[in-house]
Amino acid sequence: MTNEKILIIEDDPSILRGLRDNFARAGYAVSGALEGNLGLQLARTERPDLIVLDIMLPGINGWEIVSELRAMELEMPILIVSALGREDQIIKGLNLGADDYMTKPFSIHELLARAGSLLRRRRKQFVQIARLGKCELNRMSKEFRREGALVELTPKELGLLEFFLDHPHRAVTRAQILIAVWGADVFITERSVDRVVTLLRQNVEDDASRPRFIRTVQKIGYRFEPPEAA
Repeated sequence: MTNEKILIIEDDPSILRGLRDNFARAGYAVSGALEGNLGLQLARTERPDLIVLDIMLPGINGWEIVSELRAMELEMPILIVSALGREDQIIKGLNLGADDYMTKPFSIHELLARAGSLLRRRRKQFVQIARLGKCELNRMSKEFRREGALVELTPKELGLLEFFLDHPHRAVTRAQILIAVWGADVFITERSVDRVVTLLRQNVEDDASRPRFIRTVQKIGYRFEPPEAA
């Protein structure tokens, strides 16, 4: 069994249902979307370990989803599964940032094998335990501990911490954080970012008033400095 999450974005309900059932039987946690806008929102908020993506979707299409995710520097593997099978279409998908491309109709066994291969490659690159001073985050189980004791982070604190871990040593704006952690369609102010940063600092910093890891960048936002640089 695995804790890895699969997001399937597919507008055909019967194909979506079949893919969900097969990935679930293989032990994955699976979510799905029947249109592009919801699919992009789930990709931003759920941060799946793999996305299985159709191209011809209602709302925004698969090309746009790949471009948006890569522009946000979200690096989860993307496996395109589409009826568009011309060579130039396959090349376009790969050049935009997809990791693999299969054409419909497809073998479910081959799809599962390719998905497994992409996930194995991700595991080798992915640091499962992130350590911050006295704290550590298991990025597979989503468990956060301070001095060995389990601490319950809110979903937004967890999303923010993972965003910082994925974007070290760079200044990020509150607007960038809002889109990545809350989603582009959520109407809240940038002060919400500051409130969650304050809560997160209380959990990860030795002294929240003098942060080592989550630094404030005046007039911009924040910068995350991992332990080796702090």
